[in-house]
Amino acid sequence: MKYKAIFFDRDGTLTYYDPRKEAWRDQMITEWSGKPFTLPYEKMMRLFLLASEGKTPWYKTLEDEREFFRRFYRHLLVEEGVQEDIKNRAQRLFDELWCNGDRALYPETIEVLTYFYRHGFKMGVISDTSPSLEYTLQQLGIAKYFTSFTASSLVGAGKPSPIIFQAALDAQGVSAAESLYVDDTPYEADGAREQGFTSFLIDRSGGNQEQWSIQNLKQLIDFVEH
Repeated sequence: MKYKAIFFDRDGTLTYYDPRKEAWRDQMITEWSGKPFTLPYEKMMRLFLLASEGKTPWYKTLEDEREFFRRFYRHLLVEEGVQEDIKNRAQRLFDELWCNGDRALYPETIEVLTYFYRHGFKMGVISDTSPSLEYTLQQLGIAKYFTSFTASSLVGAGKPSPIIFQAALDAQGVSAAESLYVDDTPYEADGAREQGFTSFLIDRSGGNQEQWSIQNLKQLIDFVEH
């Protein structure tokens, strides 16, 4: 067998955010603040910096991450002009939104993971994310398929840096030439390919028709079987 390992991105590849959680968040903060609430990327990053309290990286353990997001929601409420019960309301946001059913699996995810697991592939996840990477996949019932969880916050580098890809390869004891990779972000899929992976971009919209683009994870099975 040419390929010994397969690595997956998490968000947008194996999982997606449940839009009902975001809708609930926006509704609650709108009610508490008395004005419409949205959370664009720029605002979110500003709040991340406030919650970091000058620390870099922001979190290295699960408990670091929990405390970070409790601070994040307190800063968010203050910035939105919420006046009452900040601590308890921030805790309510944290309890509802942090690793609590906030992600769901794409329909084909389990079928594809089962295939590669049963065919003896070494399997890992590479994600620009926090220490809760493995925990989130445990909650979804798919952590059992993987033997490495490479998170940018723990490695100290994000995709497409060669550092994070090499950390994932080292964790599995394989080379990039022996490995498949799939990601929903073009420059991250390209970054893996530049390191020697056979790398796929998953674009479920079907808008990308380039050679290494797929619309469904099941096309990975087609690739290794033909």
